[in-house]
Amino acid sequence: MNENQTNNDNINNDNANKDSVFLRQAEASDIDALEQLLNRCYRQTEGWTNEADLIGGIRITQDELASTIANPKHYLFVYPKTTTSERDGEETGELLGCIGVDMQVNAAGDKKAYIGMFAVHPELQGQGVGNVILQAAETFAGRHLQPDEQATDSQATDKKPARLTMSILSHRPELLSYYQRRGYQLNGNKMPFPNDGNNGEPKRQDLELLELEKPVSQKICRG
Repeated sequence: MNENQTNNDNINNDNANKDSVFLRQAEASDIDALEQLLNRCYRQTEGWTNEADLIGGIRITQDELASTIANPKHYLFVYPKTTTSERDGEETGELLGCIGVDMQVNAAGDKKAYIGMFAVHPELQGQGVGNVILQAAETFAGRHLQPDEQATDSQATDKKPARLTMSILSHRPELLSYYQRRGYQLNGNKMPFPNDGNNGEPKRQDLELLELEKPVSQKICRG
C-alpha cells in the first residue's frame, strides 16, 4: 500500500478490477470525490452495501472528511480511477473505493485500529475489489500495531493483543456474514444509532451499531 469529480455514470469494468486495485493516502483535493462516493454508496439504492432502507440523509460532510484527512492518527486511503486503470495512469478525479484506518492506543497499552469509511463504487461491487481494499487496510494496520520486535518476551506478554475493530448496522445479516467470513466476530458491544442528525436519519427505532473485532495476526502484520 502506498502511503504517500465528476461522478461518471459508467465505470469500465473490463479495466477496473481487483487485479488493478491500488491505494494511496487521501489528500484535501479528494474531498469532493470522497463525499460523492461515500454518500452514493451508503445512502443511495445502488449496490448491495447501501444503508438506504435503514438510514436517510447524508453519510458524511466535507468538513468531517477534511478533519479526518488532517488527523495524523487517522489514515484515509483511496482507490483513484486512472486513464489506464493502473497506478501509472493519469487520475481522472473520480474515486472507485476508499477505506479509513483510525489508530487507537490508550494509556493501558490497548492497541486497536478502527476500520471505517469503507466503500466501493456500486458498479465494481461483487468483483473482489472490496476484499483487496480491506486486506490492504488490515495489513497496514497490523504493521503499525504489532509489538516492537526488540521487546523482551516478558514485555511482549504484558502487552494486550492488538485488534482490528469496526461497527456495522444491525438488521444487515448479509453484511455481518461478509465480515464474519473474513474473521471478524461480534464482541457484544453495541449502542443505539445516534439520532442527533449528524450521522443521517434512522428509519427504524431499534437500529443499533454493532461492534466487530478480530485479532491482528502475524500473517496480517507481515502482509
